[in-house]
Amino acid sequence: MSPKIVAVIPAGGAGTRLWPRSRRATPKHVLPLGERGRPLLRATYDRARKVADEVFILTEARQRDIIEAVLPEVDPQHMILEPAARGTTNAYGLATLTLSERAPGAVMIALPADHVVHGTAAIAKAVRTAITAAATTSSLVTVGLKPTFPSTALGYIHAPGRPIRGTLRVKRFVEKPAPAAARRFLREGGYYWNLAWFSWRLDVFLEELGRHAPRRLEALRRVVAARRSGDERAAGALYQRLPVEVIDRSVMEKTDRLLLVPAAFDWADIGSWAELGDRVHADARGNSVDGEAILVDTTGSLIFGDRRLIAAIGLEDMIIVDTEDALLVVPRSRAQDVRKAVDALKRARKTRYL
Repeated sequence: MSPKIVAVIPAGGAGTRLWPRSRRATPKHVLPLGERGRPLLRATYDRARKVADEVFILTEARQRDIIEAVLPEVDPQHMILEPAARGTTNAYGLATLTLSERAPGAVMIALPADHVVHGTAAIAKAVRTAITAAATTSSLVTVGLKPTFPSTALGYIHAPGRPIRGTLRVKRFVEKPAPAAARRFLREGGYYWNLAWFSWRLDVFLEELGRHAPRRLEALRRVVAARRSGDERAAGALYQRLPVEVIDRSVMEKTDRLLLVPAAFDWADIGSWAELGDRVHADARGNSVDGEAILVDTTGSLIFGDRRLIAAIGLEDMIIVDTEDALLVVPRSRAQDVRKAVDALKRARKTRYL
């Protein structure tokens, strides 16, 4: 008998690098960046439904209303709520423990809500291969994307060799590399972009979390026990005390049970306005415009505005993002620094703009 397949969609955070469009009330995963202008969360949910028996949304309690507005069909039983954002180790640990009580023996597939992807057949094939490997090999499984250019903004996974039943054995993780290393990875092959798409049998993940972070697992068990007893306040207090850590560091880089499914499809994390601009059709002078704009002697620029006309004169490689109460102007080369503006707003306690 085949195991039950449960999809978990992590949908937290705010995506500060897409400020001022992305904010606490309109996080990145609800922006209309999916196919045909759909919210990314909706697009991810519809994809997940095609490969899973049940789909669960993993999010912070404060985002519950935001999620319900995009996915009104998701009932409370299919939301796994973190009391607060405490990193992916805690989030995945909470989700896996919660699902272990509801669907013991199930295989979980985690698909982040804020990725832009195209290539339905290739995506479905990669996801199904990951699920099958997780179900049949007692391994943790990740999907890695064959790089198409030497990116220095993404992490890599080294998994050399030829696939066996669609998977490779992972050798190591590589943090965002220097340009020379990224070019070498592309030239040598055997390196894949880390998408943070995972699949595992629930019991296998808990075994590995217990091996590499036993105190964390025990603390998470106490959180779940408090929830089971109906004491949400105690559960929240326990969860707030957990250290923040990403799952790559706590488990994936340490385990010897990690397989990778090599894949090739159109994918983007959209980590900056410049990256989003690269996906918007550019005119003959390299300008990408979303909204109404008049451009004079302007080249290589990205203009986003849906409330009023934007006129630009003599600009080169600039980004302008206009919203009702905030205007962003930044050189395209410094698009990754938008989060510094968000940090400055926090320090100035101008929270109404967050």
